[in-house]
This record gives sequence, C-alpha cells and structure tokens, in this order.
Amino acid sequence: QVQLAESGGGSVQAGGSLRLACTASGVTDRFFCMGWSRRAPGKEREAVARITSTSQRTNERTTYVDSVKGRFTISRDSVQNTVYLQMDNLNSEDTGMYYCAAAWTCSGLTMIGSVTWGQGTQVTVSS
Repeated sequence: QVQLAESGGGSVQAGGSLRLACTASGVTDRFFCMGWSRRAPGKEREAVARITSTSQRTNERTTYVDSVKGRFTISRDSVQNTVYLQMDNLNSEDTGMYYCAAAWTCSGLTMIGSVTWGQGTQVTVSS
C-alpha cells in the first residue's frame, strides 16, 4: 500500500510560479510512474505530467500535456520519495485541483495498472 501526500498549492497572480510536492510513503518500490493530474472547475480531470523510471530509478522519462510544455517541469527525488511539479508562467487556465498519482508504469500520459491518488492541492491563478 502506498500513500501520497501533496503540498505546495496556493493562490498566485498570472505569470507567477508555484512548486507542488508529492511525498510517497509505504510500499513505494513497485511504482515506477508518478505524476500530476488536475481538475479545473466544471471540467474533467486531465493528465498534466508524468515521470517514469526503471526499477533502478534510472533512465527517467518525462511527458507533458501540450498546454503546459515549456512552463511546467516534473522531477523526482528518489531518496526522499518525492515528486515535484514546478509551475512557471501560470495563467488562469491552470486553476484547479491538482492530484498526485502513482502507478506501476506509464505509457505517455496514461497510467497503467492500479492507480493510487492523493487528496489533491488547490491551485488558483488570478488574472
């Protein structure tokens, strides 16, 4: 069983930055794909970014939804079992609840197998 705890959400003006963090606890060694999804008000949840590595935590691959490419960066600290999402040049369309997720592996933005979700952290961008 793995548990995910997000932090770092908040309110920011357009053009600003936020950094989200997701710390995994429990049985983490079988989850090679972690990432972030978001749900904007009145919309379906969408995948934002994924980071996938081998069992040796090498050869990491990152994938992003087109709308955040060049603005968001996902990274992982394997020692701390923490995944980060650095969000720069935020705009109002980035507003939403951001969820951390973990799965055995990913194909692009699609998580494969059983997915574990965090509780979410709110991001609000004002114009």
